[in-house]
Amino acid sequence: MREKAFIREVGPRDGIQMVKTILSTERKLEWMRKEAAAGVKRFEATSFVPAKVVPQFHDAAEVAQGALTIPGIEPAVLVPNLKGAQRAFDVGVPKVNYVLSASEMHNQSNVRRSTDESIEDFRRIIAERDARGLKGKVEIGAGIATSFGCTIQGPVPEKRVVEIASLLVEAGAQEVSLADTVGYGNPAQIRRLFAAVTKVVGNVPLAAHFHDTRGLGIANVTAAVDVGIRRFDASLAGLGGCPFAPGATGNIDTEDTAFLLESLGFDTGIDIEKLIAVRQEVETWLPGERFFGMVARAGLPKTYRDTTAAAA
Repeated sequence: MREKAFIREVGPRDGIQMVKTILSTERKLEWMRKEAAAGVKRFEATSFVPAKVVPQFHDAAEVAQGALTIPGIEPAVLVPNLKGAQRAFDVGVPKVNYVLSASEMHNQSNVRRSTDESIEDFRRIIAERDARGLKGKVEIGAGIATSFGCTIQGPVPEKRVVEIASLLVEAGAQEVSLADTVGYGNPAQIRRLFAAVTKVVGNVPLAAHFHDTRGLGIANVTAAVDVGIRRFDASLAGLGGCPFAPGATGNIDTEDTAFLLESLGFDTGIDIEKLIAVRQEVETWLPGERFFGMVARAGLPKTYRDTTAAAA
């Protein structure tokens, strides 16, 4: 039996928040259904943000409700504040991911409050969930954006990221994700910061959210694996980017991430050839966009199945 590694597909959320084409609700759900058939089980399906800020998510409630009907998947939604969380609770999604920034300047740009104020808002979200009788029914994760640096502020102190992670866990976070929102992280930094955060979160799972802005995204996955991380966000075709972080380009590519993890001996449960077929279809839905990733271009090597079989 191979050790499992988990990929959460964030294409329907992070991947399309900046594209020019507004996808229909049904198309977003079709995307998730097709990826589920390729073995992807975890999705960040949408974001409960104001449609005037990100028009792509005008149908967040409908997408979240539709995702609940797709057999075998674990849908989550992203929220930036208590109001977004309340909307998510109303829909009945089983996992809510809250996001705040370690960079004060990015947090002000993104949600117009200080990082400390966002931590207080997270506490209110936990209290709201519990007051609704949803403790044990709705999991709440917390993502720390710009953990490895910020295009607006520049350096972000690592001790501040560790402190924020500790406070979020103390408040009730059931998963903590460190996000390289703008693609500043390098493998040495990844190992160092994840190792430091591991010491303060106890048994709470850690996840990684990497962008491939400067070509180090997949190398950073390997670095995270080295220090025990087994949960990764990725986006089909490397789509994505942050509207509040100038120059931030796409997420790490789902196909490449699955290929790397499988090649390292992990079981992702994903059929990469089927995943590439989904990618090819999604590309036709988004004319004029740039698509990334190497495995979809080059194909799987002839040694791939031998490698994964030997690992098993």
